[in-house]
Amino acid sequence: MSLPRKQFHLNAFLMGVGHHEAAWRHPRTEERRVLDVRHFQELGRIAERGKLDSVFFADGLAVGPRIKRNTLAVFEPVTLLAAIAAATERVGLIATASTTYNEPFNLARKFASLDHISSGRAGWNIVTSGNEDEALNFGFDAIPEHARRYERAQEFVDVTVRLWDSWESSAIVLDPDEGVFADPDKVHTIDYASDRFRVRGPLNSPRSPQGRPLLVQAGSSESGKDFAAHYAEAVFTAQRSLAEGQAFYRDLKARLPRYGRSADELKVLPGLVPFIADTREEALALEQEFTDLISPDYALRQLSALLGVDLTEHALDAPLPPLPAESEIEGGKSRFTLVKELAEREKLTVRQLIGKLGGGRGHRTLAGTPTDIADELQSWFENGAADGFNIMPPYLPGGLEDFVDRVVPILQERGLFRTDYTATTLRGHYGLAPVESQFAQVRTELGA
Repeated sequence: MSLPRKQFHLNAFLMGVGHHEAAWRHPRTEERRVLDVRHFQELGRIAERGKLDSVFFADGLAVGPRIKRNTLAVFEPVTLLAAIAAATERVGLIATASTTYNEPFNLARKFASLDHISSGRAGWNIVTSGNEDEALNFGFDAIPEHARRYERAQEFVDVTVRLWDSWESSAIVLDPDEGVFADPDKVHTIDYASDRFRVRGPLNSPRSPQGRPLLVQAGSSESGKDFAAHYAEAVFTAQRSLAEGQAFYRDLKARLPRYGRSADELKVLPGLVPFIADTREEALALEQEFTDLISPDYALRQLSALLGVDLTEHALDAPLPPLPAESEIEGGKSRFTLVKELAEREKLTVRQLIGKLGGGRGHRTLAGTPTDIADELQSWFENGAADGFNIMPPYLPGGLEDFVDRVVPILQERGLFRTDYTATTLRGHYGLAPVESQFAQVRTELGA
C-alpha cells in the first residue's frame, strides 16, 4: 500500500485591491473597495472556498510613500481580521504586529482576543519594523539599530508567550452553583522584569483555543533567520529562483536543531505574484497592463525607502547609483540585498527595476496559464525549496478567484493540496498541536 502524497500549505497574502502598486488604477478592480470591510470579508470567503490554510495582512505604522499615488494599508489588521472571522469558519487569520512599537501586554491581549473570536484561527506575523517614517511616529529620530531591534524582538516574544501561558487551559470553571468563575491556582502572575520590560501579569484574557497563535516571521537577514529558527512556525520569504529558494530552505532548516526543533516544526512559504490567463501570451499582456500604470514618482519613493538611498531625482533610464553594503543598512537587510542583486545581475535601469518590483516588491512574479502556475509550485515543493507558498494576488478579488478556482483544482488533482479541511484551527492546518501553558506543564511534572 503506497503512502499518501505529501501536501503543501497555501497562504493568501492580501493587500487592498491587489498587491500590484497600480492595482487600484486597473479596470479589473474597484478602487473604493479598499475602504469597504465587506471586500475583505469576501476575500476571506474566497480563500476558504479554496481550502487555503490562511489569509495574511501586512501592516505599516506610517502613511506610505507619496500618499498622492497609493497607500499600502487602511485598516489595523487584527481589527480587520476580527471582522473576517465573523464571515468565515475555517480559514486561518494572520496579522502583522511590530515588536518595536508595541508592548507585550497589549499585543498578547489583542491576539488572544482574535483567537477566541475566531475559535482558534489567529496567527501573528512578527516584525521589527525597519521604516524611518514609522520610527518618526514613535518618538525616534531614526530607525532603531537592526541588531537591537532583534534583541528586543526576542525578549518581546518571550514575554508575550509567558502572558499567553499565564492562564492554564483548565483555569475557567464557570460553576454558577458554587459561584466559581475560574480556579485562581491556575491563573499566574509572570513577574517579568528587565531593562526593557516590566510585566506583572496575568493577562486579562483566558487561554485561547490554540494555546497561542501560530507564530510567523518574514525576515531573511542573518538575524532574521536565527530568530525564525528559534521562534517561528511559518516563514514568509522572498526568493526569485529555484536555486535561491533551495539555498534559503536548507540554511533555515539547518538552524533548527540548535534550538531543539525538527524540520517539520517550521514551514517555509516563498511568495509568488501570479498573473493567470488562458495563454501565456495573455498573461504576459495582463502583467504589462499593470506595469504601464505604475506612477514613477511613487515607485521611486518606494524604492528609496527600501534601499535607504534617495532616488527621487535619479534618472529613470540610468542604472542604480552605487549602493552601501548590507552591513550599513538599518532597515530591511534581506530585501535590500535581494533588490540590489537583482538590479546588478540583470543590469537593470531604474525604470526596469521598478517595473519588476511593482507586483510584489521583490517577490517572484509569474505570468502564465493555471497549469504553468501549478507546475512552478510543484517544482519548488518537490525540489526542496518550499513547504508551501505565500500567494500574492496582483489584483483583488479577481486574482484570488483565478488562483482558487483555476489553480487549486489542478493542485488537488495532483494530490498536492487538500480537498477539504481536516482541522478547525490554524495550528491544525499547519499540522501543529495546541500548546499547553508552561505552568500546566510544571504542574503535570510535579504530579499536582
